[in-house]
Amino acid sequence: MSDYAVEFRDVVKIFPTPEGGEVSAVNHVDLQIRHGEFFSLLGPSGCGKTTSLRMMAGFEWPTSGEVYIDDKLMGRTPPYQRSVNTVFQSYALFEHMTVFQNVAFGLEMEKKPKEEIKSRVAELLEMVRLSGMAKRKPKQLSGGQQQRIALARALIKKPRVLLLDEPLGALDMKLRKGMQLELKALQDQVGITFVYVTHDQEEALTMSDRIAVMNQGKVLQIGSPVEIYERPNCRFVADFIGETNFLEGVVISSKGKSAVINVPKLGVEFACLSCGGVETGKNVVISVRPEKILISQVPLSEQNAFAAKVVETAYIGSDTRLILDGAGAVRLKVWERNNTSTLNLNTLYQSGQEVWVKIPPENTLALPGE
Repeated sequence: MSDYAVEFRDVVKIFPTPEGGEVSAVNHVDLQIRHGEFFSLLGPSGCGKTTSLRMMAGFEWPTSGEVYIDDKLMGRTPPYQRSVNTVFQSYALFEHMTVFQNVAFGLEMEKKPKEEIKSRVAELLEMVRLSGMAKRKPKQLSGGQQQRIALARALIKKPRVLLLDEPLGALDMKLRKGMQLELKALQDQVGITFVYVTHDQEEALTMSDRIAVMNQGKVLQIGSPVEIYERPNCRFVADFIGETNFLEGVVISSKGKSAVINVPKLGVEFACLSCGGVETGKNVVISVRPEKILISQVPLSEQNAFAAKVVETAYIGSDTRLILDGAGAVRLKVWERNNTSTLNLNTLYQSGQEVWVKIPPENTLALPGE
C-alpha cells in the first residue's frame, strides 16, 4: 500500500474564461497527503484550493497531471467509484427526511440489510453526540447539529478519505471554534484522512497536522502549523498566516541559517534567522510577529534595539495592541500581553510616549525579496 492517501503529480487545471481566454486554477501542483492525517488546503479566495478538492472528489478532472487515491490512478473515475466522501459548507441535507433517514441514505442506496443500517446509524449518531435526535427533521436542528449530521452521513460509508469544503463557514464564531475542536477529535476517533479546505488561518492552525498554503494556483509551502507560522518561506505565507511586520533591508552578511540585515529606514543592522535564498547584497524583507517584539521604557543598547514612539494603543483584554513609529519612517504593530489585572489605564503605554524596542534575533526572520 502507498504511503499516501492522496497524491497529486504535476496537476494542472485550466478553465476557459467568458472572454475566450484561459485561467490556471491549479498550476503544476505536487502534493502528498499521508494516511490518517488532518491536512488543510489554506489560501485566499480563488487560490485553487477548492478546485484541488473537487479533483480529489472527481467533480473535476485535471487538464494534465495525475491524481492518485490509495495509490490508484483516478483518471476520469466518477465520484461514486472513489473511496472518498465530501462534506460541503451548505450541508446538503434532505429537508423532507429525518435525521435517521439522512444518515442512512448512502447505505440504503447500496441496499444494505436493515439491521446493519440501524446499527451503523446508531453508531454514527452516538459518535457525533446526537443519539436522541434520530426522528427530527433538519429544520428542527441548530446549525452545529446539522453540520454533525452531514459529517455522520459522510462517514457512514467508511470512506478512506473525507473531503471537507469550508464546512464550518456558515456557523457563528463561537460555535465555529467549538466545532473545530470537535472535528479534530472526531478525526482522531475515526482515524481516516481528512482533507480540509479553508481560508481561515486560525482554523487551519487549530486543527491540522499539516497545512498547504496556496496562492494563484500554486502550493507555496507545506508544513506543520508550527512550521508555517514560525518559519514561513516567503512574504506571502508570512503575511497570510496571522499578523506580522515587514521591514525592508539589504543583506550585509549571510552564513548558514543566520544573516545580518541593514534596514536603512531605521538605521539599524539586525541579526536575523534566514530561511534560505538570502544572499549578501540582495534586497530582503524581515518578518517579525507583533507578539514577539519587546518594548521598554529604559534605553537599550543591545543588538536589534532602537528607539520608537507610541502612536496608538488599543486595550482588548488579553493584550494591549500598540502601533509604534520608528525613526518617523516605519510603523510597527506590537501586541503586549496583559499579565497584571488592573483598572488603572495609566499603567499601560500611552500615545506619544517614547519607548525602546528590542527584536530578539531568534524572532527576526529574513525572507527573500519579491
